[in-house]
Amino acid sequence: MLNCTLILCLLSLQVVGSGGAGCAPLPGGRWGDPRNPSGVLDSAMVRPLLGECCWLCQLYVTWLPAGAVLQAEELPGDRGLCFPLVKACVFGNEPKASDEVPLAPRTEAADTTPTWQALKLLFCAVGLQVCYLTWGVLQERVMTRSYGATATWAGERFTDSQFLVLMNRVLALIVAGLYCLFCKQPRHGAPMYRYSFASLSNVLSSWCQYEALKFVSFPTQVLAKASKVIPVMLMGKLVSRRSYEQWEYLTAGLISIGVSMFLLSSGPEPRSSPSTTFSGLILLAGYIMFDSFTSNWQDALFAYKMSSVQMMFGVNFFSCLFTVGSLLEQGTLLEGTRFMGRHSEFAAHALLLSICSACGQLFIFYTIGQFGAAVFTIIMTLRQAFAILLSCLLYGHTLTVVGALGAAVVFVALLLRVYARGRLKQRVKKAVPIESPVQKV
Repeated sequence: MLNCTLILCLLSLQVVGSGGAGCAPLPGGRWGDPRNPSGVLDSAMVRPLLGECCWLCQLYVTWLPAGAVLQAEELPGDRGLCFPLVKACVFGNEPKASDEVPLAPRTEAADTTPTWQALKLLFCAVGLQVCYLTWGVLQERVMTRSYGATATWAGERFTDSQFLVLMNRVLALIVAGLYCLFCKQPRHGAPMYRYSFASLSNVLSSWCQYEALKFVSFPTQVLAKASKVIPVMLMGKLVSRRSYEQWEYLTAGLISIGVSMFLLSSGPEPRSSPSTTFSGLILLAGYIMFDSFTSNWQDALFAYKMSSVQMMFGVNFFSCLFTVGSLLEQGTLLEGTRFMGRHSEFAAHALLLSICSACGQLFIFYTIGQFGAAVFTIIMTLRQAFAILLSCLLYGHTLTVVGALGAAVVFVALLLRVYARGRLKQRVKKAVPIESPVQKV
């Protein structure tokens, strides 16, 4: 068994050393080059996807054979200094009762006043709105506007979405690492490599999200993200054989009608064409698919009894590895840093964008821990409505009456889902019989 594993590792090292013929970067445009006027997906857009996939394959060909073949008891007796690292990456750690930090359920303290609860709710709502509204405005500014424009020069646009994803993940990794360092966390037991699957899908979903802004408007992207519940239900029905209530099908149908009204009635964007719209819809579909996989995989990882910040650290750690490896393989990492050096305004926007993204994740964890998922969903639904209005005001997107009505239908359907889910939970609680205490004689 060990000899076979060593042979597999040597073969995989030879593959990585040769670079792999299938992993050569595709030719693509450089900074400031005009994009394909047809707007159709080109090699410059497909290249980051291939780079990420090749980087993942190279990593796992050298790493996973040992974890897939060996069991913990089959490891050699002379384990050496690297054994704790190998064990943590491939096998994980056994949880110990003495090391665990119990994650207490959300309870209201006896001395908590309604005024204090209202202030905390206001703090969470304002924090989420400020972080993600600023994040949305900056995201559209970075991906759709030029930098360095003068009276005689139109300026140049930032085109490498993957570099922007790297900046977001690096800052999120630092924030999560500092939080884990200063706040006691449960003993980590999950194998580290399991984070990489969610990391890859998270990187690809973020890349699709940024790239989509080159082809569709920000309001269209927001509504597409709001309709994510429809493919999630379809995947749950086909893959997990889940059954849904009638109100879930009703709200999903309302969301479909609202999105269709918005897309079919909104005014045309400048320089838009059917090809650019189709390319944008493909990227939005990729975002929804990858993001749905990320959330489902993270739900499975929580079986290891980790905290949300530990999950944030693990996912962002591998996301940094994937994006750095892909950027180095394509030779675009230095180009991104040079663009930051040429345009200080872009550097400020990218830094603030990353800060809002990292702080927004912490606000998400705190809001759900204090008030539950229903309150958080309501706040984020209102944020999506505010984001559409803010984008239309700042960047001049056209919005017809029918399109606005369609957006309102989507948000009303989302609020109905929250209300129906809350009523269902209350009914379940009332249905559970409360046992009367038995008095001992």
